[in-house]
Amino acid sequence: MPVLADHVFKALSDPTRRAIFEGLARHGEQTVHVLTRRAGISQPAVSKHLVILKRARLVGRRHVGRETHYSARPQALAPLVDWMAVYGVFWRDRFDQLENLLQRMD
Repeated sequence: MPVLADHVFKALSDPTRRAIFEGLARHGEQTVHVLTRRAGISQPAVSKHLVILKRARLVGRRHVGRETHYSARPQALAPLVDWMAVYGVFWRDRFDQLENLLQRMD
């Protein structure tokens, strides 16, 4: 099942989830205990945020004994990048039109 941009936007709309994702992307794989310490919120709250990030496929997990290790999956940002690319083209076209208009006015 492909990840929709809506899922990615919704998952990253919360500042705590963004911080968890960014921390995993910067520092690599981490356990829930480390994520809880860094987030400054309860372990159940971190777990709820991780469920949403997993649903959007922004994080992966692997089990080692009794611990679960989470890692960022930046490739899941692709729908967001694709969505933004459309608007990048839109704004480049608009700025080109503005530049042409300003040149004609000179």
